Amino acid sequence: MKIIKRSGEEVTFDRNKIYVAISKANERVDEKFRLTDAKINSIVDDIEIQCHREDHALNVEEIQDLVETGIMEHGAYQVAKLYITYRYEHELKRRKNTTDAQILSLLEENNEEVKQENSNKNPTVVSVQRDYMAGEVSKDITKRFLLDPEIAQAHEEGLIHFHDADYFAQHMHNCDLVNLEDMLQNGTVISGTKIDRPHSFSTACNIATQIIAQVASCQYGGQSISLAHLAPFVDVSRQK
Repeated sequence: MKIIKRSGEEVTFDRNKIYVAISKANERVDEKFRLTDAKINSIVDDIEIQCHREDHALNVEEIQDLVETGIMEHGAYQVAKLYITYRYEHELKRRKNTTDAQILSLLEENNEEVKQENSNKNPTVVSVQRDYMAGEVSKDITKRFLLDPEIAQAHEEGLIHFHDADYFAQHMHNCDLVNLEDMLQNGTVISGTKIDRPHSFSTACNIATQIIAQVASCQYGGQSISLAHLAPFVDVSRQK
């Protein structure tokens, strides 16, 4: 059974880490409020069962939510309070630097999160790694400064998925249906140069290629065009 760390790396589920985390909180409360060792193991058993039931690898935050719920279900509210405080304190520490671990996991080629984010990219290619590294910085800025805190929190908790956060900081948009017909029939402007309506099929294809290249430099994701918009220029060439 696998879980996904905050860095995006997929690792084997380790029940002992959950046991240790609960035990640390347990040791800090008054003895009369403490969980017995048997109850701690019972909580860990329940979490392990719930993880097995899921059809995907849970992330660390989801597992910690299960820990909180498990502690409270056993009536150990003092322990739960300390565990929640522990989570909060460590979250504050992580916010001071949220990109190092992700970037290192990219370089080590074991970041499962980015592999699942876009299957069209090969994270072992150097140019793709550089793009992903920049993306991690964008994600960090997006989550901490650009998104509404409620949206960022919902994303972290898995309630929603805010897609393409790795480009959001640049305020670019994703994917286009290019209005090729309008630009070919009425002319357009490319790099500050006015382009008139083409007078042949080959010229129309050349202009279409330039349009696609220009759009690609200003956005990310795919582009769609309709070849039907090139069809009228076949007849233009035929009539010459």
